[in-house]
Amino acid sequence: MFNILTLNKISKNGLSKFKNGNFVIGDDIENPEGIIVRSAAMHDMELPKNLLAVARAGAGVNNIPIDKCTENGIVVFNTPGANANAVKELVICALLLSSRKIVPAIAWCKTLKGEGDKVAGLVEKGKSAFVGPEIYGKTLGVIGLGAIGVLVANAAHSLGMEVLGYDPFLSVDAAWNLSHSIKHINNLDELIEKSDYISLHLPLNKDTKNMINTDSIAKMKNGVRIMNFARGELVNSADLLLAMKDGKVAAYTTDFPDDSLIEQSGIIAIPHLGASTPESEENCAAMASLQLADFLESGNITNSVNFPNVELPKATGARIAIIHDNIPNMINKVTAAFSAENVNIENLVNKSKGNIAYTLIDVENIISESIINVINEIDCVKKVRVIK
Repeated sequence: MFNILTLNKISKNGLSKFKNGNFVIGDDIENPEGIIVRSAAMHDMELPKNLLAVARAGAGVNNIPIDKCTENGIVVFNTPGANANAVKELVICALLLSSRKIVPAIAWCKTLKGEGDKVAGLVEKGKSAFVGPEIYGKTLGVIGLGAIGVLVANAAHSLGMEVLGYDPFLSVDAAWNLSHSIKHINNLDELIEKSDYISLHLPLNKDTKNMINTDSIAKMKNGVRIMNFARGELVNSADLLLAMKDGKVAAYTTDFPDDSLIEQSGIIAIPHLGASTPESEENCAAMASLQLADFLESGNITNSVNFPNVELPKATGARIAIIHDNIPNMINKVTAAFSAENVNIENLVNKSKGNIAYTLIDVENIISESIINVINEIDCVKKVRVIK
């Protein structure tokens, strides 16, 4: 029996993927083997001693202490693509909102309340203040061609836009899903210089933080419109505000408001609604639940941000899962423990990711306590688990 702690309200339909009665799930679970989280901050949380894995029902994992989890042999999962359609739809909405000045127009229209028969005339007289361009025929630059970026690029093209895409790490799957009409650009500056609209879809790290700044904005077209539905810190807010004051940037739409951006002309601040659809929340919860259940029951890893993806079909005997540092001669040391007791290894898979490695071993019979003890005593072994 595995205990699963939920740190946020998680879709019940998603949690129903824990099917076989082998799980106890709740928001008050003590000593959990698994945690499912959405936005709750875990950086100051004391990690339970029994914890084996954390599943983030979403793509971003900034709220999870990844390094601390890795050091303690705790696998962290995310759910890439599960909320992609929801975010894509909001980005397309942002394209139109930022072009046609719809938000300030609606706000102005509300001021006409009480004018009675004068409203129609006032509308015709005042609407010229909210003129904005069509997106048809304009150029959209999509920075980051992951699950969301590909959907945005394809949808924008279907609306008649010329779409440029930039992603130095474009995956094979993404490439297959990307419309052949999207022009893949290998130089970021080229995309920035040619785009009327720019949409950001990339992770936040030391290389991408504040990538939209005074220098990059200077290379953009005058009147460029920027959309950020990835991470707020990708854009330097102070530099952006200066560029908007100068008219270099015509509009900025973001799902990540900060105090400096709220109630600024030309800025549409949305309260992080990208994945806030019942469909998206259910998809993310279901994907997280399936990945966590598979890992706890069989040791398989899919969509981990800190461990390699490893899959080995479950045999009829016993399985041992070993988390260890990625150093030479580790497999020889591990298999020697089995050889010493005349135990035949039926299947073995070992993969690494950076400095960490993960090994799954299947044997015909029960794995003895003495073998476990020997493996535990090997230098650089972080965690050993027997899966029956």
